Amino acid sequence: MDTLLGSPEITPHEWISINQFLHEIKTIDSQCISVYYPYGQGQDTISLLNETKRNDTLERIESKIENKITELKKNPVTVGKFTQTLCIFGWIKNGKVNLKVLGTSKKLPYVYMASKKPFIKPFNDILKTSYDVLLVTLDQKTARIQKFHGNQIIQESKLRIDLQGRHRKGGQSQGRFLRARQTKIHVFFKKVANKVKEMDSGSSLILLGGIGPAKTEFHSELDSELVKKCRFVEDLSFSTSMKNIDMKIIHHLYQHRRKYVTELIEKYETLFKDGLTARRNDVIYKALEIGAVDTLIVSANYHTNSQFKKIMKMLEIAKNTSCKVEFAVNPKIIKKLDIDNSVLAILRYKIK
Repeated sequence: MDTLLGSPEITPHEWISINQFLHEIKTIDSQCISVYYPYGQGQDTISLLNETKRNDTLERIESKIENKITELKKNPVTVGKFTQTLCIFGWIKNGKVNLKVLGTSKKLPYVYMASKKPFIKPFNDILKTSYDVLLVTLDQKTARIQKFHGNQIIQESKLRIDLQGRHRKGGQSQGRFLRARQTKIHVFFKKVANKVKEMDSGSSLILLGGIGPAKTEFHSELDSELVKKCRFVEDLSFSTSMKNIDMKIIHHLYQHRRKYVTELIEKYETLFKDGLTARRNDVIYKALEIGAVDTLIVSANYHTNSQFKKIMKMLEIAKNTSCKVEFAVNPKIIKKLDIDNSVLAILRYKIK
């Protein structure tokens, strides 16, 4: 599959490890330095830290991070097969500098910023760990609805009816039996659809699977808003292992993310005609400073651009305002962004 810069989707083992790491990082509720850098570029990152002057508190954190980068050069950590990106988060608690470190096999954007909380957007978008997904597994008499956040099941419901499989001799005709049976299935699917709607709040995707024709029959019971989120999942049954379920969820989240960024670029092109976009970095920088940027679209490869340091500052401003940051990983979109200095912006209002 063509995902992040052509690399394969992340393995379930690494995906779960990152989820657990992020769960710990999200509990940090104080000013934090977040650093992501490609393995092998530790010295360049130290130079970058030295160049930027911060207040005394942040300088203490940066000093510890510089020491940690030197250590990692000799002994890199990773939750994947090979280290592509090293990520360090530093903050102060009870007067002491704390660090959390993760090495991943994924190529994440180069990031160095100070913000009110850890900057985990590259993980959320590229590793697809922050989305809620409903997984519906069913046949004509049993349904299991599971709501996942990352790899954790945060809500689950099971529904079942008694359904006679075959017509027995005597009693009602076979035709009447089949009609009564189909009506019972229809009522059951209605009940399942209502439960899905009840559990759907905030989910990005509804994944629908099961052996036999039940999933396609059930699909027609969903309302139009749920149908938009729905994707069919092949080879999914009640006996599918959690490892395989993780793989299926990851696969569909990658597809969902690519579609979302493609639609965002289309939105940019539509708003361009109305003067609600910016493509020059100096214009985008000024727009960020006055809070005029709604969405910043950044190439995941932006660190290869000559304006790398300026873009890094733009990311920090965006993080510390209400601006959304979206990293693009699709090679075609990256190529388009490269023409525009790696960054595009959707504006809240026209600027002069």
